[in-house]
Parts: sequence; C-alpha cells; structure tokens
Amino acid sequence: MKKGKFNPRLLSTIKTVISHGIAASRKPILNELVKYINSKRASESEVYLNFICTHNSRRSQFCQIWAETASAYYNKKVYCFSGGLEITEFNINAVNTIKKSGFDVIKSGSKNPTYDLYYSDNRVISISVFSKLYNDPVNKANSFAAVMTCSDAEENCPFILNADKRFFLQYNDPKSFDNSPYKAEKYNECSLQIASELFYIFRNVE
Repeated sequence: MKKGKFNPRLLSTIKTVISHGIAASRKPILNELVKYINSKRASESEVYLNFICTHNSRRSQFCQIWAETASAYYNKKVYCFSGGLEITEFNINAVNTIKKSGFDVIKSGSKNPTYDLYYSDNRVISISVFSKLYNDPVNKANSFAAVMTCSDAEENCPFILNADKRFFLQYNDPKSFDNSPYKAEKYNECSLQIASELFYIFRNVE
C-alpha cells in the first residue's frame, strides 16, 4: 500500500510510532514473531496472526488494528485477527483512542457493535473489528499463530485448537485506569506501545 493512501493524521501517528524506542527486554519475543512470519513467507505460505485476550475489548483489538496497519504500511501481507475467551464489546475508551490516532471510524449496531476503521478519508480500505471468541468463524480456523496478549488468557486457555505456534506478548491492561484522570493518557500509552512493537515486527519481516 502506498504511504500516500494514509490520511495525514494517521501518518503523523505512524511517524511517532516508528521513532518510539523498543525496550531490549521486549525484543526476544518480538524477534520470535519475526522469525515465524519469515519462515511462513519463505515457504510461500499465507501468514495468519490471531491476537487473543480474555474479553477481546482492548489490547487484542489494538494489536489486530496496528498489525493490519503495519502490514499495509510496509506492504508485507499478513492476515490479522483478534478474539477472546468471552464476548463483550470493543471498549469505547479504546475506540476513542483509535480515533485520536487518525483512523476514520464508522460504527454499526448497538450491542457489541462492529467498527469499520479506514486508513484514509476516501474509505477504500477498512479494518473491521468487533468482540468475538478467538475461534469465531471470521477468524482463520487453522495454521495460525496464537498471540496471547494478556496473562489471564495465557493462563486460562492453555490450548488453542489448530494453532501451529503460540506466543506470549503481554501488555498491561489500560482498564485499570477507566475511573482515573489518567484514562486517556494510559489508553494512548498502551496503543502506542503495541503499535511501535508491531511496526518493529513488520519492519524486520523479509
């Protein structure tokens, strides 16, 4: 995807994300994901990543969104999904964070609504997200990498059916700041950390 297809607000966020430092302690697991993607691409296999968290409401959604965006930005095709162990809905604080990052967001429905996110104002290409189980029919059913984004899901779901690889890429839950004056700051902090790490991954994909 040509970088010109991204709207200026989103491009500004992406520039911040790319310049964001990656903690040395995080690089080993990120590099393992790079190796996985490269090995699949080397065998000319399609690559599927399923980001899994308990409620599929915040961190796993951020991961899917930023992974798809990084895939498009670097033109390295990887199919990205997200899911949970329970169905809730894409949390409104997370939705607002994504809007502020520069995505054009369209909501459909009321209970567990679907959100279509667009890279550009012409709304040609979208990412469609809603809360779902990790094995929902819209997700890839087999030969995918299960990327566990929270400790609860890692501990409570020891076996992911049909996953050919499992990774533990944990992020702190911004939910703990929902009733705090730091709510917006902490959600944005979580989103940018996830974005920077996923852009690091795709930047290093061959």
